Amino acid sequence: MESIKVFELAKKLNISTKSVVNILRDEGLTIENQNSEVDLEVSKRIEEILSNPDLIETKFSSRVLGLEDYEKIKRSAELKAKQKKVSKTQDKKDTEDKDISIKTQERPSRPEEKKLMELTVPAGITVKELAEKIGKPVSQVIKTLITLGEMITMNEVLSELSISVLGEEFGYKIDVVSSEQEIVVAQVDDNESMLEKKPPVVTIMGHVDHGKTSLLDAIRKTNIIEKEAGGITQHIGAYQVMVGEKKITFIDTPGHEAFTQMRARGAKVTDIAVIVIAANEGVMPQTIEAINHAKAAGVQIIFAINKIDLPDADIDRVKRMLGDLGYTPEEWGGQAIMVEISAKKGTNLDELLEMILLVAEIQDLKSNTHVSASGVVIESRLEKGAGPIATVLIRKGTLNLADSVVAGTTSGKLRLMLSDTGKRIKSATSAQPVELVGLNALPNAGDDFFVVKSEKEARQIANERSLKVRQAAMSQVRHLTLDDIATMAKEGQKVEMRVELKADVNGSIEAITESLMKIAEAENADIKIIHYGVGSISESDVMLASASDAVIIGFNVRPNPSAKKMALLEGVDIRIYTVIYDLYEDIKAAIKGMLKPEFEMVDVGTAEVRQTYKVSKLGIVAGCYVSEGEVRRNLNVRVIRNGKIIHDGKISSLHRFKDDVKSVSQGFECGIMIENYQDINVGDIMEFYTLQEKKR
Repeated sequence: MESIKVFELAKKLNISTKSVVNILRDEGLTIENQNSEVDLEVSKRIEEILSNPDLIETKFSSRVLGLEDYEKIKRSAELKAKQKKVSKTQDKKDTEDKDISIKTQERPSRPEEKKLMELTVPAGITVKELAEKIGKPVSQVIKTLITLGEMITMNEVLSELSISVLGEEFGYKIDVVSSEQEIVVAQVDDNESMLEKKPPVVTIMGHVDHGKTSLLDAIRKTNIIEKEAGGITQHIGAYQVMVGEKKITFIDTPGHEAFTQMRARGAKVTDIAVIVIAANEGVMPQTIEAINHAKAAGVQIIFAINKIDLPDADIDRVKRMLGDLGYTPEEWGGQAIMVEISAKKGTNLDELLEMILLVAEIQDLKSNTHVSASGVVIESRLEKGAGPIATVLIRKGTLNLADSVVAGTTSGKLRLMLSDTGKRIKSATSAQPVELVGLNALPNAGDDFFVVKSEKEARQIANERSLKVRQAAMSQVRHLTLDDIATMAKEGQKVEMRVELKADVNGSIEAITESLMKIAEAENADIKIIHYGVGSISESDVMLASASDAVIIGFNVRPNPSAKKMALLEGVDIRIYTVIYDLYEDIKAAIKGMLKPEFEMVDVGTAEVRQTYKVSKLGIVAGCYVSEGEVRRNLNVRVIRNGKIIHDGKISSLHRFKDDVKSVSQGFECGIMIENYQDINVGDIMEFYTLQEKKR
């Protein structure tokens, strides 16, 4: 008997594979995955069901089909039903006309069927704009949408499917053209003769309290003239300084998290990163994070060794610590640029600025100022009396007052432009930070912005982007996982595996790093450790992994709750191990393309230890409060202390007051004992889970 694969059927029906699998399972068929085969008769029956609006409503609804697929199929079925009805009516009329013609021999032949008129509209068009294009009242268009099962207002953006269906309803064949695509095509590479030197853009990063803010303040005070308020509270996230006749642009961000957040959104903002290190404290965890974030972005690094005026400053110790990380200073025969400064006393700040200009000279930074402006949003805020205000950094071209711009999913016509000193200006060029007033909403940090021909075109592109964002939100973002690496390796593809490593102690990091390098050498694989550190997995770790498409490996540590949620949202793969051999075998198997089925930890609940009791002959009983999910007897349990896993075992007994119970729900207290484990302290967190085999 002939058959068709599930993914082929999904393609034929123009819906997701997941929806097809749900339909077939609802029909009582056993479907393993997208490669499972289905009889053609079954396929035909499914097609018939999905072409009948009434059957879709009663048989499947949105409980089986995803919401997007359900609406898509229902609209298509309703359209086909209407067309079929029109066709039957027309056939009946033809028959009647034929009979009359035979009888009278005087009836003229039926005129040809009226063809659909062709119309081109931009993507992101609203209901009101489409109504104007097709010459119909807005109320009639909305009424038609309601009959097709779509509740929408006149200022909302229409999807391509809705535009197509509406067009056919009103006698049009509508071609949707992406406005943004035209902009991208227009922004081609510049002619070399049009390029001019531009100021370098610098971000200052480093460990907390090592002097980042003091350095920025010191540079600002000595180089920036008195600000002119201009009627708006000045709070700009970037500014320029003059060094002789040359300029340097500084990005005043909260740290490497914001730097990476912008990079994760595709924004290439920084040319040079200055890493500030206190001479009395040396390299700290956040210092290493900042270095790794800058390195992952491919940005040139300059080290500013700060606080050299303090009596306990040890500059050579800092240089040795950086040397251990692979950054040997130039005076010791290496290539790392290091400047010894005191932000508080202003010592060697001129030398630091000169070094930044020297690095920029070597990089030969250039830009075309003779085209329409484009760049990146640094930050945005609402200001009373002015509305949305965006701080942008121009990367290319010249921005003029009254230009129409798109910034992320927002748009507008510029009513006011302010320089970094608060002065009203009429134009700005490459590497210049400016504040813009005139956007219809707040853009996000890291959003791109560019100038277009008209305010109408800007609005259409912003609408189109908003629609894409909403559609993307319906499907989860995914990054490269260990399973993907195994699949690609099995198919013979060369894979670059990026790894973020977090562990309980430095000794574990060294052992794991050595193991990974051995695998890379033995299997001729490309494994890059983009960041490592001691402690639990944080939101910053997840953001770096998202921006770098890396896998996070945790050894005897866990992600904190916020990081866990962010990983799910960003689609980042986090692998937790407690045995180094298991970690070694998994990575090796992934590189070889032979990753075995894994047992997935399914979290069931979380509890906090609030008291401990010693019971004679039994041991320690933990008095717990169930903060999430539930606790069930015989579950697996991890004991977490200060973000580290200190024990992984099983529950031996579960009590409510004096009674043995099978489970305790969220919001209740209970007594818990763990098999062969007594080291439980007040404040410990217990995570309860089951093991479930995960099919690959």
